[in-house]
Amino acid sequence: MVTLTELQLKEVILMEDGRRLGNIADLEINPNTGKIEAIILFVKDKKGNFFSKSDELIIAWNQIVRIGSDVILVRESNGPLLLTQ
Repeated sequence: MVTLTELQLKEVILMEDGRRLGNIADLEINPNTGKIEAIILFVKDKKGNFFSKSDELIIAWNQIVRIGSDVILVRESNGPLLLTQ
C-alpha cells in the first residue's frame, strides 16, 4: 500500500512530451466507494510572485499510466488536463 505522503514525494510527468507537472498536493476520493478518483496538483504561475495564487491541476485516476519509485506518469486523454482556480 502507498500512502499519500509517499505519493506527494513523486514528481508527476506528462508522458506525451515529458513535461514536469509538479507534485501531488491532494487526492479526490469518492466517499461512497472509498476509491481515488483524481489527483490534485498545485501549479504556480512562473511569472507570478511569492504571493500569487496557485492553480489546481486535476488529473483523473484513469489518466495515470504508471506509478514508479520516484515519478508518476500520466497521459492526456480526451483533451487537456483540467485546470481550475
